[in-house]
Amino acid sequence: MVGSRRLEGAVRVPSILISGASIAGPALAHWLGARGWATTVVERFDRVRDEGQNIDVRGVGREVLRRMGVEEAVRAEHTTELGLRFVDERGAAVAEFPAAQGDGRDSATAELEILRGRLSAVLHAHTPGTEYVFGDQITSLDQDEDGVTAGFASGGRRRFDVVAIAEGLHSRTRRLAFPGDHVRELDMYAAYLTIPRTADDDRWWYWHQCGRRRSAMLRPDNLGTTRAMLFFLSETRGLDDLDPSARTHVLRRTFADARWEVPRILDALDSAPTYFESVGQARLPRWSDNRVVLVGDAAHCASPISGMSTTLALTGAYVLGNELATAPDHRTALANYERLLRPFVDRAQKLPPGTPRLANPQGRRELTALRGALRLVAGVQRFAPSLPAATPADKFTLPDYPAA
Repeated sequence: MVGSRRLEGAVRVPSILISGASIAGPALAHWLGARGWATTVVERFDRVRDEGQNIDVRGVGREVLRRMGVEEAVRAEHTTELGLRFVDERGAAVAEFPAAQGDGRDSATAELEILRGRLSAVLHAHTPGTEYVFGDQITSLDQDEDGVTAGFASGGRRRFDVVAIAEGLHSRTRRLAFPGDHVRELDMYAAYLTIPRTADDDRWWYWHQCGRRRSAMLRPDNLGTTRAMLFFLSETRGLDDLDPSARTHVLRRTFADARWEVPRILDALDSAPTYFESVGQARLPRWSDNRVVLVGDAAHCASPISGMSTTLALTGAYVLGNELATAPDHRTALANYERLLRPFVDRAQKLPPGTPRLANPQGRRELTALRGALRLVAGVQRFAPSLPAATPADKFTLPDYPAA
């Protein structure tokens, strides 16, 4: 690998290495590249990954997409999901929540629903000046007052002004600068699969509570397949570290007696692309160490339960990129980034009391009570569909920065 700092005329161009090419990484590259930085993104996979489940962009996250000029490109990749239906063992509807329209009302299905991989592809396409290094990863970080030297699995070493770690909740690279375990576990595991679409699959998101702290879901995509999810609560640690065959065995045993579409999902485990994870939140006392900074899920994952992680990733990338480009020095920029974003993250990470146990009942009595509550809430929304809901995504005002 060649050096990373370059001169254009007599002006020295600042440089940044970003680890992770999912959401926060390309978004950060966009903002810094637009302001003249030399941007490099390293990704351990060999390509931009097009897999991934449904994610949504809400409130302030949509405003970030507008300012990036990609809102219509994201809208064109919409999964066309119509809303959320809770169903019983026979597939009969328990309660129905149509998708939100515009920014005015909250719903489980946002107006902008997109597959994670498709959003990554849109953001990647809007960073034409960024150098992408696929199939490699950071193995060491040595920083001083003037910069950071990054070592790579490929054997190279490069020098940068700043390094940003834009990886997932269980980021390996984060440990290089922030040792220790910074994950608040929620005692839940999730399996995500892509399975063949059948004639009975429509454009609704279906959620079935199976009892014994288990849930199953089916969601539409815009690629001709169906996205399936299995969730279960367990205080046993390390199931996500098992090999794929062992994880499949755990899932089959856990859901063996579940009904609805669960047997169909279990039948697909041997052949369907599957991602298995423990669900949690990233909780760190600080997001930067001198010239190394965290952004996205590596910094502040709010968990899939919150529905806020993608919005946080886009917002964090916007604030971090513009602060680095406009502040007088990196220390001021990183301090401003955390000062501005931390209150927003704290609100987004506050899950409803009893989460995730209340949404995954143990016995029949709990399940009956939950379904009654869902019917009541659905009825209220049906008679007051325009009632606005205050959500964390609406409680942050994007700072304005000088034009690039």
